[in-house]
Amino acid sequence: MKSSPLLSPCLSWKRMAGIFFLPFISSGFAPRFKQEENFMLGRAHPSQPRFNWSHLTPLELKNRSVGLGTESPGRGKPHFTLEGHKFLIFGGSIHCFRVPREYWRDRLLKLKACGFNTVTTYVPWNLHEPERGKFDFSGNLDLEAFVLMGTEIGLWVILRPGPYICSEMDLGGLPSWLLQDPRLLLRTTNKSFIEAVEKYFDHLIPRVIPLQYRQGGPVIAVQVENEYGSFKKDKTYMLYLHKALLRRGIVELLLTSDGEKHVLSGHTKGVLAAINLQKLHQDTFNQLHKVQRDKPLLIMEYWVGWFDRWGDKHHVKDAKEVEHAVSEFIKYEISFNVYMFHGGTNFGFMNGATYFGKHSGIVTSYDYDAVLTEAGDYTEKYLKLQKLFQSVSATPLPRVPKLPPKAVYPPVRPSLYLPLWDALFYLNEPVRSRQPVNMENLPINNGSGQSYGLVLYEKSICSGGRLRAHAHDMAQVFLDETMIGILNENNKDLHIPELRDCRYLRILVENQGRVNFSWQIQNEQKGITGSVSINNSSLEGFTIYSLEMKMSFFERLRSATWKPVPDSHQGPAFYRGTLKAGPSPKDTFLSLLNWNYGFVFVNGRNLGRCWNMGPQKTLYLPGVWLHPEDNEVILFEKMMSGPDIKSTDKPTL
Repeated sequence: MKSSPLLSPCLSWKRMAGIFFLPFISSGFAPRFKQEENFMLGRAHPSQPRFNWSHLTPLELKNRSVGLGTESPGRGKPHFTLEGHKFLIFGGSIHCFRVPREYWRDRLLKLKACGFNTVTTYVPWNLHEPERGKFDFSGNLDLEAFVLMGTEIGLWVILRPGPYICSEMDLGGLPSWLLQDPRLLLRTTNKSFIEAVEKYFDHLIPRVIPLQYRQGGPVIAVQVENEYGSFKKDKTYMLYLHKALLRRGIVELLLTSDGEKHVLSGHTKGVLAAINLQKLHQDTFNQLHKVQRDKPLLIMEYWVGWFDRWGDKHHVKDAKEVEHAVSEFIKYEISFNVYMFHGGTNFGFMNGATYFGKHSGIVTSYDYDAVLTEAGDYTEKYLKLQKLFQSVSATPLPRVPKLPPKAVYPPVRPSLYLPLWDALFYLNEPVRSRQPVNMENLPINNGSGQSYGLVLYEKSICSGGRLRAHAHDMAQVFLDETMIGILNENNKDLHIPELRDCRYLRILVENQGRVNFSWQIQNEQKGITGSVSINNSSLEGFTIYSLEMKMSFFERLRSATWKPVPDSHQGPAFYRGTLKAGPSPKDTFLSLLNWNYGFVFVNGRNLGRCWNMGPQKTLYLPGVWLHPEDNEVILFEKMMSGPDIKSTDKPTL
């Protein structure tokens, strides 16, 4: 597949260009443009409608029976109905797992105050089932609390439970332990994959059932999988998922979401087909119309911005272009979902990656040039959309929440450091293996392997030569504590100089994010895959350390004997300092301009990756994660130390 900085790894077909005109196949949907008279279907340009849905909110609508439905009147346009009333979906995407729980209400209030009536959110399987059979719906993963908060604020919810979600997440939201068995085929009716999905749905869907519209909840629709039209490995897979949801009690409207050129043919009966797009153009709805003629149009993802990759540029989209597109949607009564309304942050190691000839990791920030910034601030897009929505609303919009101030704190000057080699004692017991073991197949975490972070492979050698190893994604190679080179997907060989004495060969491999789209997901095992050889002679007898960087590790690390920071230190090491936040901590952004490549942990929380190659130069630090006064900051730097960590009230993305 070809790549473009403007186009999604989730959708290789997201390569659309064109001007904003809207020729629809259905009668009565074609707008009049002087340059495009030939696309008219004979109806006058529709006037801008005004809507009053004040009685169609989760709190107001008490007597419920039919939920979100569709109508196809003989001479009129197909349209959505909610409890029998004509309804348009004005949706915006917020992912609760990318936003600190303490800020959920603020972001949802801003969505409502802008004029939206629906929030859409993905459900990440990999975060909810980090180990096989071990489920987590707490904290930032408390899906039920997020959905019910939408009810309180007056928002409907469209749930997107996967099992695959893409969303620029590691392995598209699929758990990495699925990669342990090479015979398991992801996103198919393969027996092993289906067994895992069944167990996951058995835990997830019972939580969703009481949140449905007809149960008094705000969930008006549920999406089946995600963008399967561009994958299409198994013709029976989508039908299986459809039945799996129905069998467990999902009764609300089911829908799919695909690129405009990849809408599934032979569509499952009773499931609405929706499309994703970046721009409207002449052929936008052609494929959808072939599959589905008598249903209302729903744009499940209208991309108002774009994600960034390391080594690429920061992407932005003009606010006027977004305003114009949304105005056209409203004018022609097209339901839509803005992706993203608020992107948030890929905290920790949750980021995915693209693969178009080479592996490229997604940056930590999921700002997405969205309607709200990564930190929840208003943008020009917000103000323009709010003005547009107010112009078509028969009732006043709610008042917008005030923005909390940001802070600039004194620089953090690390006073202590601990080389990685001194920290190995504080890791969990290493794995000893005859051959290297890839990350996912390490016998740790109750047999679920390692999902994220780094792996250190250690072996004593007594001679040099040509080292060969398949390392994913990037590996630093050391003799004892001295780095001698880098291995990656394009560089699998390295010369080891002749040795006078036996030395430790150490290979530190980092997972920089599993590919989140395309058939490549099947081959995303990390660490060292296969054997390691010198001069074509395989090495045996490895000690393997797992560096998952979990909070429990940092608790143990506090008891280590830390050393005073030298003027300069080369090689991987932990650096510890104190951020003084004062009596009332506020949001800030950490700047690591004088460092090379690392991860920042504040009070044990992993803020994410920062890399001097950019484009991202700052890390978002939510004020709610800070304590009054002193806060522990630990930076794991892979290459070379820097002088200090600064903070700023403005991000550099």
